[in-house]
Amino acid sequence: MKNKFVAIIASFFLLASMTSLKAEANFGISFIAAQSEVSGSEQENGSADDKNTKTVEETFYGASVFLEGVADNGFAIGIDYVPVDLEIGSGSRTDTDGGHSSGEADTGTRKASADLEDLITLYTNIPFGENGYYGLAGYHFVSVSTSETLPNSSYGNTDINGYQIGFGKRTDTYKAEVFYSDFEDISLTATGGSGSHKIEADADAIGFKLSLLFLLKLKS
Repeated sequence: MKNKFVAIIASFFLLASMTSLKAEANFGISFIAAQSEVSGSEQENGSADDKNTKTVEETFYGASVFLEGVADNGFAIGIDYVPVDLEIGSGSRTDTDGGHSSGEADTGTRKASADLEDLITLYTNIPFGENGYYGLAGYHFVSVSTSETLPNSSYGNTDINGYQIGFGKRTDTYKAEVFYSDFEDISLTATGGSGSHKIEADADAIGFKLSLLFLLKLKS
């Protein structure tokens, strides 16, 4: 909800600034291919004996929609929204010994997965050289949604931020760019069960984006 509110406010100010500066306004759709890496750990009851670590790599393909204002020199500011969920990791573990360091009898298979939802990016394209080349800098807002099978408990969801850098090339009808994104650390603790379950994760991604540009005509 917070991220959607940010998108509405940012879009309003973006449209207002484009109108006042008489900049060209574009909207469009982007096609994304990216490789993510998530390094994480799960710990039960604060014990090092009950801690598991794992690194997961995922390849995903998706799409986004965007709105941007572009000055005569190619400088651009915009907002980008990914309407689909992006899975960043999943895993499972089976406990069969009937007991942990806390003295609890707790057996069974536990599964957990995490998705990025409502990924919003405020970005700027900074032109350099000639022929439409630019540098990319952006700031992410995103929700982390978890799904798990734990006895009478859940990790819940949270909002995190991140940054994006890259470079690309712009023409009158499309732009293409490569990017690197890094998100702040994720830390969630399951509540409601007989013991505590804590997960921590760090996620980043590299990818390619191809965007189709359409001119948005605004009244002066």
